[in-house]
Amino acid sequence: MSENPAAHARPLTKDTRLCISLAARPSNHGTRFHNWLYNELGLDFVYKAMTTTDITAAIGGVRALGIRGCSVSMPFKEAVIPLVDAMDASATAIDSVNTIVNDDGKLTAYNTDYLAIASLLASRAVDPASSVLLRGSGGMAKAVIAAFADAGFTDVTILARNADAGSALASRYGFAHRVSADAADSADARADVVVNVTPVGMAGKDAGALSFDLAVIDAATVVFDVVAMPALTPLVAAGQAAGKTVITGGEVIALQAAAQFELYTGARPTPEQVAAAEDYAAAG
Repeated sequence: MSENPAAHARPLTKDTRLCISLAARPSNHGTRFHNWLYNELGLDFVYKAMTTTDITAAIGGVRALGIRGCSVSMPFKEAVIPLVDAMDASATAIDSVNTIVNDDGKLTAYNTDYLAIASLLASRAVDPASSVLLRGSGGMAKAVIAAFADAGFTDVTILARNADAGSALASRYGFAHRVSADAADSADARADVVVNVTPVGMAGKDAGALSFDLAVIDAATVVFDVVAMPALTPLVAAGQAAGKTVITGGEVIALQAAAQFELYTGARPTPEQVAAAEDYAAAG
C-alpha cells in the first residue's frame, strides 16, 4: 500500500488550484487519487469531492470561481452539455461528459471514460471479431459502446432494462438490442465478451448480485465489469474463478483519472505513479 501523503502535504495558499468532482453519490476515490499524485509530483493543487442538487449553479461556480477541473459522474454526464463552451471529440462522439477543464473561464468538456476503455481494449488485445454482450444503456454505457464500435467490433448486443434508451443506443451504431431486467434474462444469450455497465455488483443494495447468468460467463472468453467499488465484484470473481480474461472497473477508473489529471495539470504521471495512486485510492 502506498504511504499516506498527508504527512507531507503541501500547505494551501491563495495560489493553490482547486479541482473537484460532482456526483450524486461522492466517493473518496478521486480525492485520494488526485491528491496523492499532487503530493508525489509537488504540484500546488487540491482536489475535493462534492455533490449538488443544482447542476447549473454548480457549473456556473466552476466558471466563476476559477475551479481548474471538474470530474462529472452520474447523473450529470448529459446535463452539463449545454452548460459548457466547447466539446472535445471524446465527449461529442457519445454526447456524454465526465471531465470539464476551465481555461480562464472557457469550459471544455471531455470523456476520459471513453479514452480509458479504448486503451484497455487495445492493451488487452481484445479481438474485434469477438461477439459482445453488454448490459446497460446509461452515460457510461455510451462510452463503452462507442469505444467498442471505434475499435471495429460489429457483433454487439445491448441488454437494457430501459427499452427506449437501449434501442436508441443500439440503433446509433447498428447493434442489436434486447430488453433485459436481470441476469436470468441473459441465460440464452452467449458471447465471447460480456460487459456489465450497470450498478449491479456495486457496493450497497446490489453488492451481492451477479450481472450475468453463470452459463453466460462460462461461455465467454473475456469478462469486463466497469463497477469500480468494490474492485472484486461478483462478476469479476466469477470471471477469475472460471479462468477468463478479466478487465475490472478499477482499471478503468485509474486510467480515466490519470487522463483527467493530465488535462488538469499538464503533467503526465508514470504508469508506476498511477498504480501507486490507485492503490492508495482503493484503500480509502
